[in-house]
Amino acid sequence: MLVESAAAALRQTFSPPLRAILWKSLGLTVGLLLLIWLGLTRLIQAFQASHHISAQYPILDSLAYYLAGFGLVVALAYLMPAVSILVAGFFLDDAAEIVERTDFPNEPPGRAMPFGTAMLYALRFAGVTLLVNLAALVIFFIPVIGIAAFFAANAYLLSREYFEMAAARFRPLPEAAEMRRAFSIRTLGAGCLLAGLMIVPILNLLTPLFGIALMVHLHKRLSRRLLVAGPGR
Repeated sequence: MLVESAAAALRQTFSPPLRAILWKSLGLTVGLLLLIWLGLTRLIQAFQASHHISAQYPILDSLAYYLAGFGLVVALAYLMPAVSILVAGFFLDDAAEIVERTDFPNEPPGRAMPFGTAMLYALRFAGVTLLVNLAALVIFFIPVIGIAAFFAANAYLLSREYFEMAAARFRPLPEAAEMRRAFSIRTLGAGCLLAGLMIVPILNLLTPLFGIALMVHLHKRLSRRLLVAGPGR
């Protein structure tokens, strides 16, 4: 079930019907990351200027410049999950509608959440994701544990957010959350795929659109299973 959903989602991500949304998603993701990078850069420069590091210790200033560059790359990697959720909330209904129409033409389409509600939900969960990843960033330099914490935290958070957003097109949010818990192993497996994609530079920019398509397919398949056999069977 998960393999079929992932294969269908990958096909949909690069399909002609979703191509316009793919470019918009990539543009918004890159734009948000660029704004964050510029903001962090300005903060570092302001800190150096306020402490007169450049004038007093030019060698330290150069070292700090290069270290800050590496630190920004790491920081952006840990901020990417929160950015992904924001972008997914923005394009969810347009992308999900195309996936439902093209891959499930004989089934009733979902109902879009009000845009304000969808964005508030995405903002709230992006905030939680940001806090969790900042906590994971603190232990980044601990071998193995740092990456493991990043992967485990985001596998859970991404599975929860993406699945519930896709399911909310067909059922109230509390029921969507209950369905996710009923099929926790399968939804968490999908979250592991998204967390793994998040680790790969460049490809992680595809996470919002791939995540939407993946969870739309997974929700459809689990809904059928729920009707036939009941949850967890």
